[in-house]
Amino acid sequence: MQRLSRTRSLLRAECRLLVVRAVRAACSESAEPDKLPDIKHTGIFINNEWEDSCSGKTFCTINPATEDSLGTVERGGEEDIDHAVAAAQKAFQAGSSWRRMDASDRGRLLYRLADLIERDRVHLASLESVNTGKPYAVTINVDLPLTIKNLRYFAGWADKIQGKTIPADGKFLCYTRHEPVGVCGQIIPWNFPLLMLAWKFGPALAAGNTLILKPAEQTPLTALYVAELVREAGFPPGVVNIVPGYGDIGAYLAQHCGVDKIAFTGSTEVGKEIKVTAGQTNLKRVTLELGGKSPLIVLNDADMNYAVEMSHFGLFFNMGQCCCAASRTFVQDEIYDEFVCRSVERAKKRKLGNPFDEDTEQGPQISEKQMNRILEYIETGKDEGAELLTGGKRAKGPGYYIEPTVFADVEDDMTIAREEIFGPVQQILRFEELDEVVERANDSAYGLAAGVFTKDLDKANYIVNGLRAGTVWVNTYNELGAQTPFGGYRMSGHGRENGEYALRNYTEIKSVIVRLREKQSSSCCSETRDVEY
Repeated sequence: MQRLSRTRSLLRAECRLLVVRAVRAACSESAEPDKLPDIKHTGIFINNEWEDSCSGKTFCTINPATEDSLGTVERGGEEDIDHAVAAAQKAFQAGSSWRRMDASDRGRLLYRLADLIERDRVHLASLESVNTGKPYAVTINVDLPLTIKNLRYFAGWADKIQGKTIPADGKFLCYTRHEPVGVCGQIIPWNFPLLMLAWKFGPALAAGNTLILKPAEQTPLTALYVAELVREAGFPPGVVNIVPGYGDIGAYLAQHCGVDKIAFTGSTEVGKEIKVTAGQTNLKRVTLELGGKSPLIVLNDADMNYAVEMSHFGLFFNMGQCCCAASRTFVQDEIYDEFVCRSVERAKKRKLGNPFDEDTEQGPQISEKQMNRILEYIETGKDEGAELLTGGKRAKGPGYYIEPTVFADVEDDMTIAREEIFGPVQQILRFEELDEVVERANDSAYGLAAGVFTKDLDKANYIVNGLRAGTVWVNTYNELGAQTPFGGYRMSGHGRENGEYALRNYTEIKSVIVRLREKQSSSCCSETRDVEY
């Protein structure tokens, strides 16, 4: 019996191994990138139809790895935004198919959209790589899975958005309804085009809103491809509209009186303008996910190798183009010199190259303008006395590549320690005591994220409680999930993306108060009379 049992166990193990190998082979075969993806959709998507811009204008979109044109895209203008808003308003009207739709059916449409994105994930990942310069290994293994998971997460919420029954004083029934806000304008950035689309689509559509999305002019291609998938999934006309163009139509969308809410992800400077513009018209709801200058704190007792690698990842991931990048690395005095030495070694090993090469870790910056802005910050850091230990220049060859750059001996008042660089430039600062580093970490206009590395959880919790940031990672960094709220304090914006908290941005709360009455029979006659209950 023992021999038979052992034989069965071996057979089960061998079968599992065969299944794993088959899955890996299938994944490897299906994940082969399309290095020249066909660009199928470049128009304006309104009412489930493709249109040319009313003005006839177009704009060119660029591959930042080669500096070559990928083609022209229709440039939306104010008239196109008016058309999109009208379509979204009509789709939101009481009695429309979207408003009459069961919440569970809205969820099914979101699930269907996620399934279609998964079906076309190789094409979308390839398209994302050529339009953003991201390594394909990142788009296929990070951006696409997170996009799909986010849409599925909010699909599950569609029929679970509910109010409360409230024990109000008096003879009344009181309950609340969570209803969609209405027409939502959504403006997304160029650093994570697909993922930011999902962060905006998911809660808005789950709650029953209609929307107009304006993708970044640098990276419109994947959003426009998803528009066609929206139609294929079966969303009613006018529920999702996508208008590519420049910042002028973003501003127009923000001030449009037909828009009930605006959601913006991008720079703090533009976020300020969006809030002012939105407030000047119909006081529409505004949520902002903006910039950061996030501290990463490494204590003496941290695992050195792990802390070096994670701080490297926290800053250099996505070419440093992350709003929550660990752009101020505070290292405790006793380990500072060794940490700096190892960080420089790691940066020197970072592989720049073609986004479609398997071993490429870092692609180009998004544009020539952004590259030059980062190089100016590097020069400012040198001029103000920070020690440049590696990098600091544009890499050779075509494309907007910048060498991985590390500064040491950075002081709190230096420009590179206070302003968001949004590039592959690591700044390492020295500290001695916990209270000191908490105070210095909070000495910023921003408050988006932070990280702490230590083996002592008491110290970790002490620091976590003192930091003013919307997300604090302990012994990890850049871990973001659909379930986890994300957003900032202070100049990093307000409102939260992801999780149940995101639904609050897209619902209005209606209180319903019902006076209760009851029919009672009179004891002296057959009449009935109304009495208050």
